[in-house]
Amino acid sequence: MHPAPSVIIFTTLSGLGFGMLFFLGLGYPAVSGMTAFALFAIAFGLSVAGLVASTFHLGHPERAWKAFTQWRSSWLSREGWCAVAALVVMGLYAIGMIFLDQRWQALGLIGAVFSIGTVFTTSMIYTQLKSIPRWNTALTPPMFLSISLAGGALMCGQVRAALVLLLIAALVQLAYWHQGDRALAASGTDLGTATGLGPRGKVRAFEPPHTGTNYLLREFVHVVGRKHARKLRVIAFLLAFVLPIALLLLPFNHVFALLAALSHVAGVAASRWLFFAQAEHVVGLYYGKRQT
Repeated sequence: MHPAPSVIIFTTLSGLGFGMLFFLGLGYPAVSGMTAFALFAIAFGLSVAGLVASTFHLGHPERAWKAFTQWRSSWLSREGWCAVAALVVMGLYAIGMIFLDQRWQALGLIGAVFSIGTVFTTSMIYTQLKSIPRWNTALTPPMFLSISLAGGALMCGQVRAALVLLLIAALVQLAYWHQGDRALAASGTDLGTATGLGPRGKVRAFEPPHTGTNYLLREFVHVVGRKHARKLRVIAFLLAFVLPIALLLLPFNHVFALLAALSHVAGVAASRWLFFAQAEHVVGLYYGKRQT
């Protein structure tokens, strides 16, 4: 699919922000006053910035509020409700920690559940799409959740937890890439099954549907060269996981911690670009843009 900047920013920043809110809701780190204010400001800023960015990919952003009415059937709607609940509950929890030096544990736990629930519902928006086999896999939610938790622990200064979670996220990312590369072929979808002519023999397109581009090609077909994708994966993996782990293993230093966080964000952004760019929508089969 076309890797729109808005959805890359959305999935990168919101995952990081809600990951931070998850740890803050559990009381890690145990802070109050201005330190708590700074952490909550960063977490809320990342979460809200990501959510706002997501609306820019809509044809009519002013109608985004209507998504809240479809919670029974839409993961997008469920994501919206979870996000609002997380921000409201964590906002109340933050007030207690910042201004009253109080940690309302039950409220923090509820907020943490809604925060990680927001990341899960985001992942399910993509997981449910059978037309994109690379996304339609059981590894998509763990990939989103592990990266969110790793980033949250890193941003909240939980070094030990961050080391473990970064390692888990790295393994999940590798597994996701490995399985994703085989997903389209494993789905059994090809031009023959799409047209219903498969039993008659091997089906191939006689000529393109049209000579110019169209909406489907612009939005759902984006082909990345194999060598280019491999290089980007190496860069993403090194920045998102390897370099942060290496920096965290050094004697603790605020500069190293900042560099680890910045490296992680850059690496996740690169992996998110690949997440969208390599998503083979089956409509590409009609245009000869996909090989199973």
